[in-house]
Amino acid sequence: MQSGPREIQTPFRPIPLEVPEGMKPNEFFNSTENLNDLAQNNGLLDNPEGLLLYRKALGHSTEFDTSIMYNTSRTILDPLGRPVRRTQVPERVKRIWNRMDQVILDYMAERYPDPSAHLLLAGEASLDATWPLTSPGVPSIRMLHNHFIVFPMDDLRRAPLADPDNPNLTDGGQHSLFQAHMGDTYRRFFDQALDLRILRPAAAADARMELTGYPQGLPSWEIPGGVETFKEVAFWREYDLILKGFLDFYRTFFGQVSTRNSEPPDNLYFPDQVEAVLLFDNAFMGAARKVRERCMGDARYANAIRWQPGFKQLVYRNDRGRWIVTISQNSIGNAITELLGVVVRRIPDAEAYACHEPALLERLLEVRARLMAADLGTGIATETWGAA
Repeated sequence: MQSGPREIQTPFRPIPLEVPEGMKPNEFFNSTENLNDLAQNNGLLDNPEGLLLYRKALGHSTEFDTSIMYNTSRTILDPLGRPVRRTQVPERVKRIWNRMDQVILDYMAERYPDPSAHLLLAGEASLDATWPLTSPGVPSIRMLHNHFIVFPMDDLRRAPLADPDNPNLTDGGQHSLFQAHMGDTYRRFFDQALDLRILRPAAAADARMELTGYPQGLPSWEIPGGVETFKEVAFWREYDLILKGFLDFYRTFFGQVSTRNSEPPDNLYFPDQVEAVLLFDNAFMGAARKVRERCMGDARYANAIRWQPGFKQLVYRNDRGRWIVTISQNSIGNAITELLGVVVRRIPDAEAYACHEPALLERLLEVRARLMAADLGTGIATETWGAA
């Protein structure tokens, strides 16, 4: 079978929400009113820490598809002031969130034990909180959320090949700014900055999906022990170290793009490595010069620059059973599935969605029961399901 990215179709039930006159859809979707509707119609579980488990109404998969959101809509009314990355989440909240992640990943691995039959993935995509709300690519909900997805491999095998030039795939590494101009520097910085005891750097051939050939060009780490490792606090600390290293790299690079030979950013996690590896690297500084000069002469390109860090961080089990962590620059707002070469085209089709809904809800309520048993939240009742 030919290896390459796949494009699948996923039906959804249109959401019966009216956007108030004079508002753009993504402005309304960030409002407390819309988020109340999300919890009331699709909420599964919440807890005092503000973590909301919900059914994805516009999902990627009808097999298993759910999210945990850090719902600050009632405590932070300014959408631009809400946390958009894990490093901005209070430790007491993150501790509960990590346990929720572990329970869901354990359920997914138990329910879908065969890597040749199902692709499992969980991850988060963060968009820069300084972007205007009206910009393309800004998410419908401007709050940090994890996404847990299962795709049947047979569906992916039957799916047609996606256009490799699809812009949603170009951030998978082979075209991204980091990989095209300073990939060696990127990896060397991670190697020197991160003190990892559990995670092991993974070769590209070991990390990628054989079916799709993705990820391409991204730094990746293998998770020895698979789902058992998610039960260790040390894993989640190293998961955060990868994000911190990425943030230092991103902020330093775009600081140099913005201002030639600028001082290192404030509050770096790895200041010594930033100075030794990045600010003394000719490829790194030369790439910043190229981007800076293009910004000066290309208004459209400059407007698309993400001056603050936007990222996608992903845990997945590939089709050979390896559990992998990877992280990518989020330059265009594409979905985490596309890091693995899976392009999802959502189709409004209430009748087709209804065929999948009972089995999907059964699985979502099963995982909710496990979270409740571990004292990780209280069930939410909607018109479709009860609170327990």
